[in-house]
Amino acid sequence: AWTLVTSMSGAAAPALAAAAPDIDVTKVQAHLTELNAIAGRNGGTRRSTGQGYRDSVAYVKGKLQAAGYTVSEQPCTSGCTSGAGPNLIAEWPKGDASKVYMFGSHLDSVAAGPGINDNGSGSATLLEVALKLAETNPTMAARVRFGWWTDEEQGLNGSDFYARSLTSAQRSAIKAYYNFDMVASRNGGYFINHITSAAAAPMKAYWDSLNLQPEENVEGAGRSDDYSFENYGIPTSGYAMGASARKTSAQAAKWGGTAGAAYDSCYHSSCDTTANINATGLDRSADGVAYTLWAQAVSTTVPANDFSLAVSPAVGSTAPGTSLTTTVSTATTNGSAQTVNLSASGAPSGVTVSFSPASVTSGASSTATVTVGSSVPAGTYTLTVTGTGTTTHTAPYTLTVTGTGGCTASQVISNGGFESGTSPWTGDTGAIGTFSGQSAHSGTRYTWLAGYGYAATDAITQTVTIPAGCTTATLKYWLHVDTAESGSTAYDTFQVKVDGTAKQSYSNANAAAGYTQRSLDLTPYIGRQVTLTFTATEDASLQTSFVVDDATLTTG
Repeated sequence: AWTLVTSMSGAAAPALAAAAPDIDVTKVQAHLTELNAIAGRNGGTRRSTGQGYRDSVAYVKGKLQAAGYTVSEQPCTSGCTSGAGPNLIAEWPKGDASKVYMFGSHLDSVAAGPGINDNGSGSATLLEVALKLAETNPTMAARVRFGWWTDEEQGLNGSDFYARSLTSAQRSAIKAYYNFDMVASRNGGYFINHITSAAAAPMKAYWDSLNLQPEENVEGAGRSDDYSFENYGIPTSGYAMGASARKTSAQAAKWGGTAGAAYDSCYHSSCDTTANINATGLDRSADGVAYTLWAQAVSTTVPANDFSLAVSPAVGSTAPGTSLTTTVSTATTNGSAQTVNLSASGAPSGVTVSFSPASVTSGASSTATVTVGSSVPAGTYTLTVTGTGTTTHTAPYTLTVTGTGGCTASQVISNGGFESGTSPWTGDTGAIGTFSGQSAHSGTRYTWLAGYGYAATDAITQTVTIPAGCTTATLKYWLHVDTAESGSTAYDTFQVKVDGTAKQSYSNANAAAGYTQRSLDLTPYIGRQVTLTFTATEDASLQTSFVVDDATLTTG
């Protein structure tokens, strides 16, 4: 991680940081296991220019999108190694947007190995902290933004591109940037960047609470992505546990380990695998990151009056033309009781939800009646019950509509011809429209995935319910592939994914004039809600365009 490139004790962190959640280190390790497997499938490396890096981006991106983050890929269009994959940026869309705290790590490895400590450890730590933030969903005082950087191992290139691409106002909004590079070194120490700075105060406060006696990160100064932000006057700090420098006798006396040996004997080597992880250090680092995030960005203001909301039972099953009930319970959790207005969303056409009473005083309950029309297709649907008072709380309810009666043929993809804007498609919806250089199969609009001529990934997604009662379900779409590549080697790929699993794949080798209709049997998914994704991944050079139009999913 650390790349060689040509520092008053802070006040205690806010008291609320004591409520920061514990980060489950086994979940962090599960992310490391996946990154190690990705490297194994790609020649033993996740270097920025290889498929292992792009697959790492896709793994992290998928987790963040599912958790509700605003996620974007930023191609590094200048200053990066030719063919380097994109930066990945994720923002939790709550809190004051004029005050941003940023947490970053590089996602690439060296070519020599899978890079699990360097720097899967920092990347997996930030991913799990981000997921925990989404899960707990606290009231935010500031925005939190995460960055996973490309091409760090070749000169801090991805983070440098990001930092210099920001406007002056955008840089001013970042109140501190925190970097995490090698936070699980086997023979490591406990190091903090700019340990006496105000930005470092909560990080130091947490490790001080564990009596770790952290030291300044001298070895890493100017050698990781925080340096890119320092160059633009943004305050920085971060955790590290050391690279190739050797542990002193004094450090071994207070931290344990072997004096005279490198902090990480597998630094930049093929042995930097999941076996090269200090789980205790990883745990302490992850918890310190969460503590810092809560201290800096989570609101210290607790609502004067607050309540909880629960639905029991939270699942129900009934046939078309019938109804069922569930109980919505509330409780006063802070301050005085308040009026809570109840509503429901997410019900498919033909399903209604009513409440008796429609509003309650917190502490009381209401009966929700779910009425299923006679023409509602069989299947499983997720509804959301919402209680609105001085704050808002939600609870899920899963409805299963039974029935194996006669089949009414239906087409369940919405806006499959892309003529009605972008909704309900999500993801890289900027690829939907009318553009110079391509044409629609019918109408005027289509989605143009990839076609850049550099390493990039585009994907659009739609979630649909395939009704039960029928015997077939078929996805059909028209695909046009044109390319500047030659030969039959698959350099650039297009995939159709169902619930994140690739079910169909084409490449530059399938290039042809005009559109070709493709089909995919989705009969095994009848009666289920599924997420369909069209995704295209391009390598370092020579464009391949994958143009999709007129997608349908019909049952019969």
